[in-house]
Amino acid sequence: MKKLGALLICLFIANSVLGQDAAKAKQLLDDVSKKVKSYDNISLDFKYVLNNTEEDIKQETTGNVVLQGEKYLLNFMGITKLFDLKKEYTIVPENEEITIAEPEDSEAGVITPSKMLTFYEDGYNYSWDIVQNIKGRKIQFIKLTPMDSSAEISQILLGIDVQTKHIYSLIQSDGSSTTTTFTVNSFKTNRPLSKSLFTFDPSKYKDYYINN
Repeated sequence: MKKLGALLICLFIANSVLGQDAAKAKQLLDDVSKKVKSYDNISLDFKYVLNNTEEDIKQETTGNVVLQGEKYLLNFMGITKLFDLKKEYTIVPENEEITIAEPEDSEAGVITPSKMLTFYEDGYNYSWDIVQNIKGRKIQFIKLTPMDSSAEISQILLGIDVQTKHIYSLIQSDGSSTTTTFTVNSFKTNRPLSKSLFTFDPSKYKDYYINN
């Protein structure tokens, strides 16, 4: 009987700690979301690394993105993606091709450019994870697990700079052999932007094939 009582106490304590950790994680994510939404615009330079241990593949590349509300201009892997709230333009200079499409709801677990700093708000369970000192910055990691059991992503570790409340890194795993890591190298806010930055100008692509 004493053993049962001790076990119940241990379970109660464990559940209490887990509940407190989830509450801390939610509070930190809420702080990040509030901070992100307080800016008129955000400009990021980032590094992207893909590791596939099964195929012995490691790819590294860099990119940049400008975000203003739902609008975005993304340059990544030689491709430019522009979204003006009505259409998404995918510009591929190598092929001299442009695809114009209507915005669609993203698939479960897929992080779109416009949601890359707020994607965690819906569809995830979260828990408090490790804290690391990275280049003199205190980075607290939050573990995100998709609520959709059929999602291709098994978990995401979101690294948050505790002082600035900015996202520093994102480590995404498919639960088997593939891990992708997104690290923010530069985070700038409220910069003066050209009024035409998010406007598609077809005159710049006269020789391109347009698919729409």
